[in-house]
Amino acid sequence: MGRGKIEIKRIENATSRQVTFSKRRGGLLKKAHELSVLCDAQVALIIFSSTGKLFEYASPSMKEILDRYGKYPEGVQTGTVTDPNNDVMLQYLNREVIRMKQQIERTHQTQRHMMGEDLAILPLKDLQQLEEQLDIGLRRIRARKDQLLVEQLEELHRKERHWLEENEALRRKLAGGQALSGPVPSPLSIVNPLETREPPSLGTVSLPFSVQFNQQNMQDTPNLQTSLQLG
Repeated sequence: MGRGKIEIKRIENATSRQVTFSKRRGGLLKKAHELSVLCDAQVALIIFSSTGKLFEYASPSMKEILDRYGKYPEGVQTGTVTDPNNDVMLQYLNREVIRMKQQIERTHQTQRHMMGEDLAILPLKDLQQLEEQLDIGLRRIRARKDQLLVEQLEELHRKERHWLEENEALRRKLAGGQALSGPVPSPLSIVNPLETREPPSLGTVSLPFSVQFNQQNMQDTPNLQTSLQLG
C-alpha cells in the first residue's frame, strides 16, 4: 500500500515536532544545494527553528545574495512587475547594466595590476597588498610545480623498476633454456680438421717446373742466387 497523504498542520507533540523539523530541514538544505549545483543558481536559505536557532545555506555567499536582493525594486522582489516595458523594471535593468560594466572594469583593472601595469595610480597600501597577493600566488605556483616534478620522478622510478623486473625475468628465462639444452660448446674446443693434417712430403710431389743454376751469376754475386725457369 502507498504511503498516505500527511495533513499539513502544526504538530502538537513537541518531540514529534522536533524530529520532523530536523528531518525536513536536512531535506530542504539538500534540495537548495542541489538546485544551486544543477542549475547554476544563486540560492540563499534562512531557517529559524521554534527555539530561535538559525540554520542557513547560501551559494555563493549570503551577503552577496542579500545585497543583490536589496537592490531589486519592490515590485520586482514581490513578482508583481512582469511587464519588461514597465518604468520600474527598466530602471532596475539600467542599474544592473551599469553595475555589471563597473564590475567588469574593476576586474580588468585588477588583471592589469597583477601584470604590473597601471601601478602609478595605486597608493603604497594597495601596492603592499598587491605584493602580498602575488607572493601568495607565486608560492602556490611553485608548490604545484614541485608537486608535479615529484610525481614525474616517482613515475620514472616506477617505470625503471618495471624495466629491471622485465630484464631479470628475461635473463632467468634465457638461463633456464640453456640449462635444458645443455652447455654451449666453446669455440676453442672445436677442432678444425684442416689444421690436423700434416703437410705433404716434397719427395712425393711433382713440380710443374724445372730448376737450373746459372754458374755465371753465382760467381758474380757473393750470395747464392738461383734462376728459375719454368719449363
